[in-house]
Amino acid sequence: MNKKAEIINLEDKNSILNRFVAELRDINIQGDSLRFRENLSRIGQIMAYEVSQRMSYDKRIIKTPLGEKEVNLHSEEPVIGTILRAGLPFHEGMLRTFDKAESAFIAACREYSNKTDFVIKLSYAACPDLTNKTLILSDPMLASGASMVQSYRQLLVKGVPAHTHIVSIIAAQEGVDFVAKELKDFPITIWSAAIDPHLNAKGYIIPGLGDAGDLAYGDKL
Repeated sequence: MNKKAEIINLEDKNSILNRFVAELRDINIQGDSLRFRENLSRIGQIMAYEVSQRMSYDKRIIKTPLGEKEVNLHSEEPVIGTILRAGLPFHEGMLRTFDKAESAFIAACREYSNKTDFVIKLSYAACPDLTNKTLILSDPMLASGASMVQSYRQLLVKGVPAHTHIVSIIAAQEGVDFVAKELKDFPITIWSAAIDPHLNAKGYIIPGLGDAGDLAYGDKL
């Protein structure tokens, strides 16, 4: 298809989203894991609303106790796919907006061979049929983009979506560029609440916020 991916940086417009992202980043607030998870969920709701504006809509007639009203409703429910583990509260927020959506889950982690070199390991996937559906594939942090690309390709065994919205809260510019390049043959839109300039030697987004999974659920082994 070779169609250039559309990239949407929601930081370019002012909204309450900015506050929730700022709280995720704030080292003085991050110690409250409950608040961190709640902000992930809030952001999920807001970003799902933003994505909803790009979906297809049909006119429907709704009967009220006093008459009828023509309304525009989205014509299909998306599949919301999430990369574990920090993605869980983000996913729940999206489900509050798309409350009839199906869900997909991918377990992906980094395996380091030394302090800086790593590979992405996928250990679990569960997904409904994606053929000609709208897929919203989310991960709070889009760093190198490698786990997002591998996860998307893994899900293709369940069919090729009509369109995929790749959604992150904080992305590195090189990760956005990598995903756009690697998935150039598929119809995708890349969304982020903020795009940061680069990664450090360990592949963390700078200035970013640290490890979202650890901040949400505690240190991993």
